[in-house]
Amino acid sequence: MAPAPAAVVAAARPSSPPRASSPRRGRACSFRRATPSPRRPTALVSSVSHSCRRVLASYPHSYLFRLEMGQYSRSRRPLCSQAEVASTTVDDDDDDACELVSGSDLVIGEGDDSFSAYLFNAVKNNNGTGILLLSDVFGFQDSATRDFAYRVACSGYNVLVPDLFRGNPWKPSQPFDDESFARWLSGHAPARVSGDIDACTRWLVDEFKAAGVSKTKLGVVGFCYGGGRLVEALARDAESRCFGAGVCFYGSRMDASLGDRVAAPVLFVCGDGDPLCAVETVRELERRARGAKAVVYAGRGHGFAHRPQSVEEDGDAEDAFNAMRAWLHDHLLA
Repeated sequence: MAPAPAAVVAAARPSSPPRASSPRRGRACSFRRATPSPRRPTALVSSVSHSCRRVLASYPHSYLFRLEMGQYSRSRRPLCSQAEVASTTVDDDDDDACELVSGSDLVIGEGDDSFSAYLFNAVKNNNGTGILLLSDVFGFQDSATRDFAYRVACSGYNVLVPDLFRGNPWKPSQPFDDESFARWLSGHAPARVSGDIDACTRWLVDEFKAAGVSKTKLGVVGFCYGGGRLVEALARDAESRCFGAGVCFYGSRMDASLGDRVAAPVLFVCGDGDPLCAVETVRELERRARGAKAVVYAGRGHGFAHRPQSVEEDGDAEDAFNAMRAWLHDHLLA
């Protein structure tokens, strides 16, 4: 795999997530810990960065919610906005203020074996740690996935979101039925997807070494389809131990027998009303995997943590996000 450097060049797009356009090559990536600025308040003025702040009103995006089930719903969750705020100031002690984050389109690999990815790079208070985020079936450009990745980056992490489906994610507008979904899924060979995830892992390791980080600490987060692939990736990583922690949100198609081979501590998050992620499977993984912990939310179904559908789900989604953030901090930074 040829190196695909991480140029931080994303253009800001007010009130909307960044979209991948032409993948770019270059080397301007920095994973070093940032030195806190003595200036207070900090002016958020940047032509290539996004200002990340909690949206207090209802989040306006509408999503067709078909997470491998064909169900519709509408996202109303207050999220961390990627709107550009050119003249806002944020006190360093303001809990609602997020770190400055920049983004860049990447190409990982060469030729026909290459694929796209997007890197959210923490510019302010960079903690020198990387997160590989594996999306659900809607892919790496989906708004809910980008918003969640941006929130993680706001905590100081560098978040890499790969295109697991190489330009062909499941589209919310597609009529859903088991046969159509199975046909679509068969076009994404497990070996190819696993190879792309491993290539992302190597890319992160190489970039951290190139940035002069003495001890590489990587985490992996996965949703739904990506959660199932997270378990497989950590099982493959048992010997090399590139990952120091994982967080699996309601993983689908998880093989519980792989838990015996998972060495990194994993936080499993799910709801007890999720037909795509059985609590029994999660509990078995918790028993088998060393240092694993399961958090089960009563009455919650599939996708509640990154696609909440009600005010009640908003609260559990926020709790799950904070549980993830504490888990990553304790295992990667503490």
